[in-house]
Amino acid sequence: MQVVILAGGYGTRLSEETDTIPKPMVRIGPDPILVHLMRYFAAFGHSDFIIAAGYKHELIDDFFAEFKHPWNVMVINTGLDVGTGGRLLKLDEYLDDVFLLTYGDGLGNVDLNQLEMIFAQSDFRVVVTAVRPPARFGSIKSSGNLVTSFQEKNPHDEGWINGGFFVLEPTVASYVKSLDEPFESGALVRLANESELIANHH
Repeated sequence: MQVVILAGGYGTRLSEETDTIPKPMVRIGPDPILVHLMRYFAAFGHSDFIIAAGYKHELIDDFFAEFKHPWNVMVINTGLDVGTGGRLLKLDEYLDDVFLLTYGDGLGNVDLNQLEMIFAQSDFRVVVTAVRPPARFGSIKSSGNLVTSFQEKNPHDEGWINGGFFVLEPTVASYVKSLDEPFESGALVRLANESELIANHH
């Protein structure tokens, strides 16, 4: 199964690193985030990667031209000011079957076998991994100035959010309406409205 990695954004939230390199190329230890991510997919038997590059794409190209690896890696320049949905549109001609999708800056311990099994046993076009965000703030109850209760927030009080690991049918590209459209607020919303989106709760 092909693995698409979205790696084209500007990485502005990590600007101290991404002034000179794309965010997926920021190193953890000796290797870029991107390599750690690809090793994780490879551990589940996936070695056919399509990297949807954009910002400083030539650095990703150059890296994989020299990096010794056993994978099939295709780096596609999908443009600078293109949304995550638009990047999928630009990859349409390269996607030949059901594929895995993730972001180039997110690592996790998602059971990819389970993710694929949920997709295979369903009639949905997309499976998204849902995760709970960490609780960020404690809860204070008071009576006047007197604190009557102080509790760290329970993560189970939070809702589920996009965990960044997907399985998709190639036809999902038809749900993207423009190159600058985010996948998350465009195609995924439309898929959910048509009951074509199912969650893998991680």
